[in-house]
Amino acid sequence: MNTDTIPQTVVVTGSSGLIGSAVVRRLAGSYRVVGFDRAGPPYPPPQAECVSVDLTSGESVRAGLDRVRHSAGERIASVVHLAAYYDFSGEPSPLYEEVTVRGTARLLRELAPFQVEQFVFSSTMLVHAPCEPGQRIDEDWPLDPTWDYPQSKVDTERTIRERRGAIPAVLLRIAGVYDDRCHSIPLAHQIQRIHERWLTSHLYPGDLTRGQAFVHLDDLVDSIVRTIGQCAPLALANPAMALLIGEPETLGYGELQQALGQLIHQAHWPTFQIPKPVAKTGAWLQGLSADARDALAHRVAGGERDGEAPDEPFIKPWMIDRADDHYALDIGRAHALLGWQPTHSLRETLPKMVATLKADSLAWYRDNKLAA
Repeated sequence: MNTDTIPQTVVVTGSSGLIGSAVVRRLAGSYRVVGFDRAGPPYPPPQAECVSVDLTSGESVRAGLDRVRHSAGERIASVVHLAAYYDFSGEPSPLYEEVTVRGTARLLRELAPFQVEQFVFSSTMLVHAPCEPGQRIDEDWPLDPTWDYPQSKVDTERTIRERRGAIPAVLLRIAGVYDDRCHSIPLAHQIQRIHERWLTSHLYPGDLTRGQAFVHLDDLVDSIVRTIGQCAPLALANPAMALLIGEPETLGYGELQQALGQLIHQAHWPTFQIPKPVAKTGAWLQGLSADARDALAHRVAGGERDGEAPDEPFIKPWMIDRADDHYALDIGRAHALLGWQPTHSLRETLPKMVATLKADSLAWYRDNKLAA
């Protein structure tokens, strides 16, 4: 049998997620793709061999890799490690340590007997300290995670460097991900506030010129495919390489507000900066139960609630502390080593997002897991 005709194997963890599914579909024509994810729906795309793996269990990880060994042998072209714990509550959770950090350590331990050519880890740009407008963050910018999610990525990057053995690693520090239908939790909530004309859509507890870098899902997937294709040169350049993946343009919050207001309502959308203590009080009030807010409204003003947000507000007090954080990226290293640069931009994609919202708002809300 001619082994040259057998496609190389790529393992994708978190293969049923937004990014994982897109990676599986893109790789399927060139590689044999094995998708690792938790049991039950949603499932990876049919192009992947689906293997149920729980990263909190060493036995489960070992069994999953035994499946890979049985069907494809011990040579793995790349492990694209996307699985991690994440939430927007801002509350500490043991799952950051158990799933993201220790889950990665378990995966690396069980990969040790294999011939793994590359380990690609999905980190985040948020491992870096924010910058000032006019500055750009590169891979040597100081690390200073400001909440539990990026801290878990810093800890996992350290774990990879310490435990990868002879496996070359690439640490992709990724900007906020979106696609043509949005699928970005912060962006979707911002669009909803403006679409439904909430009072809070006109308020912001930070500098309106500051913002966050983003990257289109298609461009992110392209960067991962290029990373796999450049396995050997990357390993020679640095066996534990960090690469920032994002768009070079960062829209300030005020500019983003104006663009969305014009697209959704064809109107100027004034946004006013408010003090952080006032914003935190508002976030706390919105976080009360509906009954508690009714009682408080009657006690304070004898009035009734009108035009308020749903009972589970997205904005949390911890987010208000981060409102002045600014992330603008220098993607020169990814361009030089991968030949990668984004072909989409958030500015140019916003009209597509709003068009899909207007075409079928209920479907758009469902896609973005919003309460109508």
